[in-house]
Amino acid sequence: MILARGTLPGVLRYPDPPLTDGVITLRAKQRRDVDAMVAACQDREISRWTRVPQPYRREDALGWIAASELELAAGTAIHWLAVDAHDELLASVSVMEIDRDAGTGEIGYWVAREARGRGVARRAVALAYEWAVRELGLRTVEITVHEDNAPSLAVARAAGFARTGERAVPPRTGLPEGRYLVHHRRAG
Repeated sequence: MILARGTLPGVLRYPDPPLTDGVITLRAKQRRDVDAMVAACQDREISRWTRVPQPYRREDALGWIAASELELAAGTAIHWLAVDAHDELLASVSVMEIDRDAGTGEIGYWVAREARGRGVARRAVALAYEWAVRELGLRTVEITVHEDNAPSLAVARAAGFARTGERAVPPRTGLPEGRYLVHHRRAG
């Protein structure tokens, strides 16, 4: 079914202009970002907590860009790169598992080694959360973090997410075994 404005229901679009807080900007991944993505994802700390493969190759980056476009078109996820004022890659942040009927979604992120310790993840999560609530009408957004990932747990707390439970199994295939702590932030 086509809507009156010519868009399909469920299709997401990147905000125009891109989201920014004046320090970082969230924008779509582009083919020109492949080298920076490959370089950032060589960091084993990223692959330790995510499904980012090791080693990370050019084909992986191109595949991620293509998969992101499909999820955007399906309305199930939106994936951004966080960049600085010079358009240098700082991080990745996504709103995924989007269920507009239930008003829920999940935020996932990683930060390039060189950008850690500067509040990049907190800023990116805040921008993504505010957009998801405002534009998608999500009422509850979740961040699920492995119990041993202390920096990511700190980001969830700093971004206003409260721990609400835990899972004994990884939330998705390809994540490390262990206990996952679930954090929620509710709109309003």
